[in-house]
Amino acid sequence: MNITSGLKSTLVEADRILVIGCPGGGKSTLATRLSRALDLNYISMDRDFCWLPGWRKRPRDEIDRRIAEAVAGQRWIMDGTGLSSFHLRLPRADVVIWLRLPRYACLYGALSRAFRFFGRNRPELPAGCPERLSLDALAYIWNFERHAAPLIEAALRDHGLFNSTVIIRSRKAANRFAALGA
Repeated sequence: MNITSGLKSTLVEADRILVIGCPGGGKSTLATRLSRALDLNYISMDRDFCWLPGWRKRPRDEIDRRIAEAVAGQRWIMDGTGLSSFHLRLPRADVVIWLRLPRYACLYGALSRAFRFFGRNRPELPAGCPERLSLDALAYIWNFERHAAPLIEAALRDHGLFNSTVIIRSRKAANRFAALGA
């Protein structure tokens, strides 16, 4: 779906929005801006479901239970790709926004975020999870389009959302899109 005048009404009428994409692509930034503009409850996959202090991963069954409770809500915007939980989240989404930026933009975003928040918590992370960046994370970003994007496309098709997904391919376009919600 392209950003058009009709998209503003679709966005304003949406009660449940997923913001997905590669790490470093700006999911949390866009979701936070839209949550304020559209008066939607902001849910962070990392903060609210996945991580415990000290970067300890929650057990999978607890993550799924928390996600199921959250998506049962009537009005929310959630950031995070989390392919393993698409089966819980996609059926409840009214709109999916896929930040599909080039790898260099995501690498830049992840690196600049790491420098900006180094040793401190980002707002979308739980307390006790200071910013960090690993070679594994950089490799994941580098290979995201090759490995994760086909799985995302398949999941969106399986849930009948592929043709109604908003795909944003640059930070400039993301900023214009966020302005639609205002």
